[in-house]
This record gives sequence, C-alpha cells and structure tokens, in this order.
Amino acid sequence: MTVQRILSVGLDRDQDVVLVRQRARQVSALLGFSQQDQVRIGTAVSEIARGACHQGTGGRALFQLREMGARQHLEILVSAGNGPRIAMPSAPSAPGDAQESLHELAIVTAHRLMDACEVDPGLAGATTVTVRKALPPSERVGSARLAEIGARLAESPVSNTLHELQLQNQELLSTLAELRERQDDLLSLTRELEDTNRGIVALYAEIEDKAERLRLADEMKSRFLSNTSHELRTPLSSIRALAQLLLDRMDGDLTVEQERQVQYISKAAADLSELVNDLLDLAKIEAGRVELQIEPVVVENLFRALKGMMRPLVDEARVELLFETSGIDEPFLSDEGKIAQVLRNFISNALKFTEHGSVRVLAELDQEADTISFAVTDTGIGISPDNLQLIFEEFSQIEHPLQRRSKGTGLGLPLCRKLADLLGGRVDVASAVGVGSTFTLTVPRRPPASPTANDGNES
Repeated sequence: MTVQRILSVGLDRDQDVVLVRQRARQVSALLGFSQQDQVRIGTAVSEIARGACHQGTGGRALFQLREMGARQHLEILVSAGNGPRIAMPSAPSAPGDAQESLHELAIVTAHRLMDACEVDPGLAGATTVTVRKALPPSERVGSARLAEIGARLAESPVSNTLHELQLQNQELLSTLAELRERQDDLLSLTRELEDTNRGIVALYAEIEDKAERLRLADEMKSRFLSNTSHELRTPLSSIRALAQLLLDRMDGDLTVEQERQVQYISKAAADLSELVNDLLDLAKIEAGRVELQIEPVVVENLFRALKGMMRPLVDEARVELLFETSGIDEPFLSDEGKIAQVLRNFISNALKFTEHGSVRVLAELDQEADTISFAVTDTGIGISPDNLQLIFEEFSQIEHPLQRRSKGTGLGLPLCRKLADLLGGRVDVASAVGVGSTFTLTVPRRPPASPTANDGNES
C-alpha cells in the first residue's frame, strides 16, 4: 500500500486543537470531500487531538494519503505524548474519571464519523489513533496534485479562534437547517404513510365485506342447486317412467311417428336427469355433505361393471372399448361408486369425441407412491393446450362440430376433479389435437384421513 505524506501538525496546547481542526477541513476540502464529510473529518480529528493534548506535550497529527485497493483514503494519525494512554472504549470508565470518559467519547465519535478508527497503545506509553476516510470515487490524487495541495496548505493562513468559532457556528446552523428539512420530509412521509395505511385498512375492510358476500352467495347458490335438483328429480322420474311404459306398449301399440316422439321425450328426460344429478353432486360437494363409502375395491370387478354400463354407448363398428387391469389382483380401500362415476364420465367423453379408433381403459399400480392410476386413452379429436384448463371450469365447453352434435352441460369434468379431491387423489390430462387424449384419475390405496370418511365409525 502506497502512503504519501501531506501535512504534520504538533499538539502541545489547546490552541493546537483549533489548528488541527482547521487543517483537517482544509485538507479534506482540497481532496474533494463534500461539505458534510469535511465537517465529519474535522470533528473526529479535533476530538481525538483534544484527548492527545490533555496528555501533555509531544503529541502530533499526521495527515497522509494511503492507497488501499482501488480507492485512496485520507489517513490521519494522532499520536499522544508521553502521558497516560488514550483510553480504549471497550471497558467502561471508573465513576468520576472525567479524563477517561472524554477519551472514550472521542474514540466512539471517530468510529461513527469515519470509515475506520484504530487505536495502537504503543510500546513506550504513547498511544496512536488512526482514522481513515475514503476519497470520493470520482477523485484521484496523483503526485502533481498532491504537491499542489501541499503548496496551497503552506499558503493558507491559519484562522484565529474567533473565526473558527464563527465557522463552527455556521456549520452547526447549516446542519440544523438540514436536519429541520429532513424532519419536515419525515413528517410529510409519515403523513403520507398514515393516509396510505388508512386506505389499506379501508381496502381490507372492503375485501372482507366482498369475501363475506361471495361466501353467502356461494352458500345460496349451493342451497338453490340442491333444492332445485331435488324438486326436478321427481317429475323427471315420472316422465321417464311414463315414456318407458309407452315404449313397452303397456297402453297399446304406437305408430312409428308416436314411438319416435316418445323416444325423443325419453332421451330428453334422461339428459335432463343427468344434468340434475351432476348439479346435485356439485352442490353436495361444495356444501361438504358428501360422505365417502370406504370399502375394498377389486379392479377386475370395477372394470367388469363399467364394461356392462358403457356397452350401450359403444358403436362397435367405429370404436373399440378395451379394459386392461395390468394384473392388479389385490383389493384397495376407496369409494368404488365415486371412482366409477369419474371413470364413466371419462369414458363417455372419450366415446363422444372419438369417431374412429379405440378407447382404452388402463389401471396401473405405483408401489412407491402407494397409489393406483386409472387412465382413459382415446384416439379422438384431442384438446389444444390453451383449452386444457378451460375444460375443468363449470359450464365451459370447447367449440367443435362434434361438441355441437353431442350436447353437454360442461359439468362432468369439474365434477370429476372435485370427486378426485374428495378421494384424496387428482385428475390429470394429456392431449394433442388430432391425436387423442388421456385422462387419468390417481387415488391412494388407502382412504384419506378426512372426517367424511370416518363419520360412520365415530361413537
């Protein structure tokens, strides 16, 4: 590290404290320090110099420029005479020891005002205090400029004590004005923060109010869906039963046109009944009134029942429906009815949107995760990536000619996802337009630890 000497000032009298303060200000000003830094440097050096003067004669303040890394630092070494050492601030002073307290205060002040402050006790009882302040990044002092600074210091007159006091008063007034300005800024900022806080509190109150309204609206919606669904079930069941009686010729023969019209009635009633059932299931799930019927489930028996239920929907001339159990023989614990409901929806959609090819239903066991996955893969129209999340929104449907031909409610897949959550599992989908889709239901092999699953076992 390169060190270049600037100036040395002796410290024998109290007047020398004033002198070293003036020189500290002059040196720092010539080195490009700001007005505030000049005051900080002058104050730190004068406080340490006062402590050195009180120890007797022979003290000295050395100003020099030190190269440390990429920055230059103004370094001032203040050495005391052969009197008592300057006290270190690490240990508390004894009560009534004013001299020790003064020295400690000087060191603490230097620590706060300068970038570094080091105290060297010395070998012969002469303490040296070193303080440093980094030059502004834009300042770079070479040998020529340092010589110019030395010449200007030599030419600079040393002000008298009265002038120094006036200068200190001006600095103090300037500092007070700056503090007052900053205090006004803080008060303004405080008022602004208070206004912002009031706005935030009002916003939170409005959000809570709207959240409560949404909760009540959702509760009313669930109650409305539940009540309406129950009210619609009875007349729909009557319509379907009467239509079936007519189709069974229980009230006499029908003409071809009459039979066609009654079939329309029966089909419309069946579709409406399916919609009512989906609405009722959704309302029950949202209201938390669905209970799981946990029992051993055998995959082979589940697939056999699904195959029988879905056979009327399969046009074997166009689409083949295949079931593969992957050799899963051990039963698992879950709600077979809920699983079958999800898989029926998957298979029904796959058959609806597959004109040619196959629909494959596969079960796979994951021993590590302790789960069973049911995948329904088709070779149908597929789904674009932009619509993969849309299909799980209630009453949402994708625009497609097959969709218009096979009308639906848009409730099936949202219901499947809610049922999967209820079972402690999840629903996943992978699809490519024109290639096909795979819908997967993954459930744990043991029932989820939910209150609805254990209601029947509680005493």
